[in-house]
Amino acid sequence: MKLDSDLQAIQEVRHFLQEAKAAQKKLEKMTQSQIDTIVAAMAEAAESEAERLGAMAVEETGFGKVADKKAKNLFVARDVYSAIKDMQTVGIIRKDDNKQVWEIAQPVGIVAAIIPSTNPTSTVLFKCMIALKSRNAIVISPHPSALRCSQESSAVMRAAAEKSGAPPGLIHCLSVPSLEASGELMRHKLTDIILATGGTAMVKAAYSSGKPAYGVGPGNVPVYIHQSANIPRAVRLILQSKTFDYGTICASEQALVVDQAVKDELVAELKRQGAHFLNTEEKEKVGSILTIGKGMNPNVVGRSPQVIAGKAGMTVPEDTRVLVAEESEVGHAYPFSMEKLSPVLALYTVSDWQEGCQRCIDLLELGGLGHTLGIHGEDLSIIEAFGLEKPASRIVVNTGTTFGGIGATTGIMPSMTLGCGSYGNNITSDNIGPQHLLNIKRVAFGIKEMPTESDTNRVVALVAESLESSNKLGITRDEVAQIIKSVLSEMQLHT
Repeated sequence: MKLDSDLQAIQEVRHFLQEAKAAQKKLEKMTQSQIDTIVAAMAEAAESEAERLGAMAVEETGFGKVADKKAKNLFVARDVYSAIKDMQTVGIIRKDDNKQVWEIAQPVGIVAAIIPSTNPTSTVLFKCMIALKSRNAIVISPHPSALRCSQESSAVMRAAAEKSGAPPGLIHCLSVPSLEASGELMRHKLTDIILATGGTAMVKAAYSSGKPAYGVGPGNVPVYIHQSANIPRAVRLILQSKTFDYGTICASEQALVVDQAVKDELVAELKRQGAHFLNTEEKEKVGSILTIGKGMNPNVVGRSPQVIAGKAGMTVPEDTRVLVAEESEVGHAYPFSMEKLSPVLALYTVSDWQEGCQRCIDLLELGGLGHTLGIHGEDLSIIEAFGLEKPASRIVVNTGTTFGGIGATTGIMPSMTLGCGSYGNNITSDNIGPQHLLNIKRVAFGIKEMPTESDTNRVVALVAESLESSNKLGITRDEVAQIIKSVLSEMQLHT
């Protein structure tokens, strides 16, 4: 009797987990040198296949640009690898000689990886590399619309790992992705931790699975442009960032919030560098196709300005790089104020930085809490105020938020998975790396004695006897004892 597709998918999950479990037990016994050799081979393979995998992603999903998909794959192969290659993940990874504490790295086991359709190859490459660097196995649940390119990316990683000495069966990618299969993968007893990158519903499912999970929330990223900003440079960086892969990275700019004092200069510079400002009629047309219900329209995500305009029943010049709509309200009724993983920007005008601060918070609260915020300006006091007050985990200054958020142009940990902290109902605000896939054990030596009541009484008696015999204080033994006990109490040495 032939199994239906759902049962086949669930059975595949169970089979992959069993293989991964056996392989991970072998990987766990490898040395740091062996692990590093494996990860280096994976990075080399990712680099050599970056363009081919990027082209597959664009062909299959219709999202983004081949050159930029390639660049994201290279970011993993080069930047992420450079950041993790010397990381100690085997055995005793730290010793504190002063406190006499050793920290020992232990892998968590099997990672269940949920992959988005917007970054299907780079996220697979990334999660495979950090999983094996921390001596874990990984089972990947790809997005159905990016199945082929995700499978090929995982096959590239698996082949490179096994060729360099990794045990077979560490890396798997589901061939029949479905909600049932993803649910089984996340809830199965052999799964140890979940790395969920995807829609809000999928992240919530990961957190409700009963397993430890790193989820990634949406990124409705606002960018404040203060009157102290270098406007030409700010516009160049913003457009480079927003147009990269047609805006499919969740850290890309979604709304510009500009001081009234420099608005005219900003608008003129945006137009000069390729922005098309929508008039009232065009704004209504584009706004009508940006969302479906309260979410993004997948037919608009990762498309060029010309394609988006065509879908809205209008045309824009061929040299248009981004569509801009002036907006004054925030909410689900105003589609330009929501996350738009496409080359479309909202533009808000504010009177000063305090109003700009509140507008940025409004935008984050609509759908980007804890993710990323950008600021362009030279006034350090304003930058500090934004850093202190904003509910965002990454405050990116004077660089594109796409590149700054993932750590390509900032000193933040290079990563393709960006935590949003408790603001976004995530467990961490970090950029995720191998360190998040380890259990750290601590071997702690005794360095002091725990004082007891008898110890305290003995100290009191000895000091009191000494002082009484010398009769230097002119007070009784009992009074001396009370003073000593009071001092010890304040020092929290009494029981």
